[in-house]
Amino acid sequence: MQHSDRLSQGLLHAFVLDGKGFAHSISFAHLLDLQLVEQQSLWLHWERSHQHAEQWLRENSGLNEFVCDLLLEENTRPRLLRLDNQELLLFLRAINLNPQADPEDMISLRIFANTQHVYSLRQRPVQVTDELIKAFEKGLGPKNTSEILLFFAESLTGRVENVVGQLADTIDREEAQADTDERYIPEPLLMLQARRRAANLRRFLAPQRDVFAAFMRIQESWILNDDAVYWNELNNRLTLHLEELELTRERIGLILEMEHRRRNERISHTMYMLAIITGFFLPMSFFTGLLGINVGGIPGAEQSHGFLIACLLLAALAVGQWLFFRWLRWV
Repeated sequence: MQHSDRLSQGLLHAFVLDGKGFAHSISFAHLLDLQLVEQQSLWLHWERSHQHAEQWLRENSGLNEFVCDLLLEENTRPRLLRLDNQELLLFLRAINLNPQADPEDMISLRIFANTQHVYSLRQRPVQVTDELIKAFEKGLGPKNTSEILLFFAESLTGRVENVVGQLADTIDREEAQADTDERYIPEPLLMLQARRRAANLRRFLAPQRDVFAAFMRIQESWILNDDAVYWNELNNRLTLHLEELELTRERIGLILEMEHRRRNERISHTMYMLAIITGFFLPMSFFTGLLGINVGGIPGAEQSHGFLIACLLLAALAVGQWLFFRWLRWV
């Protein structure tokens, strides 16, 4: 009994589906002698990092070592793996909506499924399981394991849509302000964070779209043929989100490029004004410097043409500088 209590610590949810949209929760102790009838299905949700979850998978789940290693591996990417005996391994990524978390820091959801069993493992809290339980309470939940997988995919895709929409709205506001107000300076840090978020989301959503496309071609007998239409729709929706993310990245680049161009124009205008001011005061500076020369201490000061000689030397120096600049092709 104590052994069972320890193992149950890693079990988050255990539900038996009645095949009509309802499900009732069961304790860990009832798993040992549970017998499912034809229309029933079992869903178990585990904490992947809990040592008792790993112990149950390896000792009591009936899964072989290869499948257990894949479910418990540290790093995963979205993919679908078909096993023997009409079994599947499904790896998905969920938007991280936990408090003080970045949405692009996506949560891994690992799923084993066959005709009557679904074992899901999480690494961090994921809200899609709470939605599934609420659907069971209302009698609107999945009726079988095929629909459980579809429910997970639909819920995860809906959250992606919200995050991508919020990201696009942020870029819309920045783009509108930059277009209407030439003095507006977009927040560089905000733009770079948005670009990073779009890149990180696309990193996992692209292979997840391929997973949805693979479900349209799957041949397992317990996967309902009618569900292929819904998997195709999820594939199209995720493709649309990926295109929106790619467009967002390009728009961010255009906004930053526009700001860079405007900054260069402002610098050029400032330098132009400084050049005009410098050119305006240059003749005055020249004549004040020339007339302020103290020729009393220079060689040839005793001659009557000493000041004229100094002017000619300055003129020769100016001509020499001009020729040197011409040789360097600066003028």
